[in-house]
Amino acid sequence: MVTLVIFFFAVFTKFPYKGTKYFLISCTHTENFSSVFLSIKMEYMQLGKYSFGIGDRFAMQGEAQLKGIMKTLEYGIEIHPVWNKSNREHMTIHSEPLQTRQEADEAVKALGWSKPYFVDADHINMSNVGKFIDHCDFFTIDVADFIGKKATDEEIKQFVKNNEKFLGKFSIPGVEEQFEITRKLLQEIAGKFLFAIKQAGTIYRHIEKKKGAGNFVTEVSMDEVAEAQSPIEMFFILSMVAAEGIPAQTIAPKFTGRFNKGVDYVGDVSLFRKEFEQDLLVIDIAITEFDLPKNLKLSVHSGSDKFSIYPIMGELIKKYDKGIHVKTAGTTWLEEAIGLAMAGGEALQMIKDIYKAGLNRYDELAGPYATVIDIDTSKLPTPSEVESWDGETLANTLRHIPDHPQYNLHFRQLMHVSYKLAAEKGETYINLLREHRDLVGRQVTENIFDRHIKRLFAF
Repeated sequence: MVTLVIFFFAVFTKFPYKGTKYFLISCTHTENFSSVFLSIKMEYMQLGKYSFGIGDRFAMQGEAQLKGIMKTLEYGIEIHPVWNKSNREHMTIHSEPLQTRQEADEAVKALGWSKPYFVDADHINMSNVGKFIDHCDFFTIDVADFIGKKATDEEIKQFVKNNEKFLGKFSIPGVEEQFEITRKLLQEIAGKFLFAIKQAGTIYRHIEKKKGAGNFVTEVSMDEVAEAQSPIEMFFILSMVAAEGIPAQTIAPKFTGRFNKGVDYVGDVSLFRKEFEQDLLVIDIAITEFDLPKNLKLSVHSGSDKFSIYPIMGELIKKYDKGIHVKTAGTTWLEEAIGLAMAGGEALQMIKDIYKAGLNRYDELAGPYATVIDIDTSKLPTPSEVESWDGETLANTLRHIPDHPQYNLHFRQLMHVSYKLAAEKGETYINLLREHRDLVGRQVTENIFDRHIKRLFAF
């Protein structure tokens, strides 16, 4: 008599803030009971196909930001909002991650948003992750500072052994270039990236121990470095990520060109297209080869507005039916400044004063952002010029409409890094935001939807 016995056991637990996870364990006995097959499946908290990182320095524009995200539903596009803020930003304005969590939760409740949303501990490392753990469910693990530091000889040897099957001729489906994988090449890639990814693994496991597996989204970030990663480097970086047991759902590589704060991409857009497309294709094969999460996708970082490359990104993710995570961090503060300028009176004067103070404290403010700004100080308006402006002139000079005759990208970049000065105004600044909430909010919503989302998805 043949007996087939199948046992199913499922456990459901609520994620913090949203979603569910489950374990499905099935044991199947074969007809002679000589073997038992055990499968365990775990569903992780999942980031949607499309997601936007929305930075908000002062945690005052959550609803306005979410309104911009919600407008995409009218076009059949669902974008998951991710409120992100880095430790540097918290330190600069003396805020805490709890405030970002409260902002997100309150905006979601006020607008009745029922879809997933996240709070990102942006660009964290082991020295500062602790303060974020209780309040975040998305962690951007930044390994840029560790790239180029060498792993141990034994670790490099093990990496080469783990990837021996790729030695020889190697191709990535869709990429014309053929690659020759040698032991020397594997050693070189390991020498450059292995230590960094092992650091990411250490941070990931620390977070996992505190929050539990599957209760957060993980991104690995290496965009703030000098050189773009090649397709082969990306492939083996993802091999390292998998070997560390990091269930990365997004990865932020470096692309050729400059992503300066608050302004458009500067570089060869045709080269960007090539790199972006190759990275999409690398992710495809890496998911299969290394059993990475099926929803792993590219993340494009920095406070750059990326206007000239949004159409390329949109075209290619549509071509390959891929997701994308885009960060627009920092530009919300500029929209606040625009709204306050338009309000006139005391609010306009405050923005003028912030700019003038920014000129006087240029080195202090620009220094931490030296690699991601490109300001020609000779093209900055003088304090007396700015003092003579009305609100419309200041707003037009600051607002990122590239073909507007009054737009000044140097002025915009300096204002971008001057948010510290607004923070120094304390409650005076916050009260002005409250007083002019509707006017400021319209600028924030318009910026996210009209100048970012519409360019990416070609609405």
